[in-house]
Amino acid sequence: MPVEGGSSSGSASAARHPKQKRKAHSLSIRRTNSTEERPPGVQRGDMLEGQDSKLPLALRNNLLDLFGQIEREFENLYIENLELRREIESLNERLTGDGQTVDGGDPTKGALKTKASHSTSQLSQKLKTTYKASTSKIVSSFKATTGSRALCQLLKEYMGHRDGIWDLSVTRTQPVVLGTASADHSALLWSIETGKCLLRYAGHAGSVNSIKFHPTEQMALTASGDQTAHIWRYMVQLPAPQPPPDVSAPCEDDQDSSDREEGEVDGEGPCEVPTVRVATATLKSHQGVVIAADWLVGGRQVVTASWDRAANLYEVETSELVHTLTGHDQELTHCCTHPTQRLVVTSSRDTTFRLWDFRDPSIHSVNVFQGHTDTVTSAVFTVGDNVVSGSDDRTVKVWDLKNMRSPIATIRTDSAVNRISVSANQRIIALPHDNRQVRLFDMSGVRLARLPRSNRMGHRRMVCCTAWNEENQSCNLFTCGFDRQAIGWNINIPALLQEK
Repeated sequence: MPVEGGSSSGSASAARHPKQKRKAHSLSIRRTNSTEERPPGVQRGDMLEGQDSKLPLALRNNLLDLFGQIEREFENLYIENLELRREIESLNERLTGDGQTVDGGDPTKGALKTKASHSTSQLSQKLKTTYKASTSKIVSSFKATTGSRALCQLLKEYMGHRDGIWDLSVTRTQPVVLGTASADHSALLWSIETGKCLLRYAGHAGSVNSIKFHPTEQMALTASGDQTAHIWRYMVQLPAPQPPPDVSAPCEDDQDSSDREEGEVDGEGPCEVPTVRVATATLKSHQGVVIAADWLVGGRQVVTASWDRAANLYEVETSELVHTLTGHDQELTHCCTHPTQRLVVTSSRDTTFRLWDFRDPSIHSVNVFQGHTDTVTSAVFTVGDNVVSGSDDRTVKVWDLKNMRSPIATIRTDSAVNRISVSANQRIIALPHDNRQVRLFDMSGVRLARLPRSNRMGHRRMVCCTAWNEENQSCNLFTCGFDRQAIGWNINIPALLQEK
């Protein structure tokens, strides 16, 4: 930026100063990795044979290749910086020459000074922008190759919905399938291994906002914008497994692919699949959108959360309304039940979440927690005595049920957080963001990894929800977004914890 009272040549000198540093840095890399110092016919790894290193030769060769790519990128950047420098010097010479032809004009004063400073500032800003973009691309590409891709690998993509997917869940009984709830008024069940759609539920007249599976039976619970929640039975047969796709090939770049049309998908939608159109039970007591629903432990009761600011507790067998849970000042956004105890947590746009205790049939206590400054998008229980809450205020907080006066950990992010999930075995928190990222943290707030996102994989719109599946030997994480697709990821837990 030009300094008031300074000359145009001073501005050019200031603009050249950071370029000289970058030139020295590029030359330093050249001295370290230049092929000119390597004898003919000698490989990079061979030059390190005599050095004390515990790294395998193949890994060292891979690292040297990566540094070679970085060197070439910096060389290209350095050449471009030199061209910009010559343009700046040429511009200064022309402006100085024009100033000498003006009667009594001083090229360092008046309008000429402003023009020179403005033009120099534009070119200097272009130089800085080019440098930042190039180095950012190098660093992000290097991180993705050495980190996220080794820890998190694409398992399968599940495409077939005609609108955004709000929620997803994995069955807790055999056969293990994936369920998705979409704004296209339907819920779909998928084969996790093959990505094939197995069944479609079309009983709702509005957006399907959540889906949860019964703990022991083949029953699903869905909440909808038609102001109802449905309980319906399903029967599916898993197809024969297919060979896993080759996901080891590295991405060529980390560029964003959000320029695709919103309706464009990389695959075919579900073919003709069995469709369930009638619910086993319909729960109808809300006066607004039912945004979420969940089964209480044992599966004999369910809880629903609505935009009418209330949560309802129902008997499954009779569909009878047992309790109406009121107290929130604004619309509810989510509800969740404890896996082993009769506890319910509801979250709301009023920046609070509430803990409802039904363990004593005669006493239904409630606790209000005000730890966020914006909408609480979800609050979930862990297997232990913790609650994890996420918010539009870009924070996630971990609470201890025994002492919930203040959070025991706070995670600060760069984007609003949607429906979070916590793995049962390793207690890893998966955060879906409005900015299309998915990040993994441990319960103490330490960041473990970020799911890869490039023009070949990842979500193209905001990520709405995450769900874990740890039934098999491998640990899978599922994500869904408003780009109409769900994605399955294989998470290398041992490597993730070792990286930590």
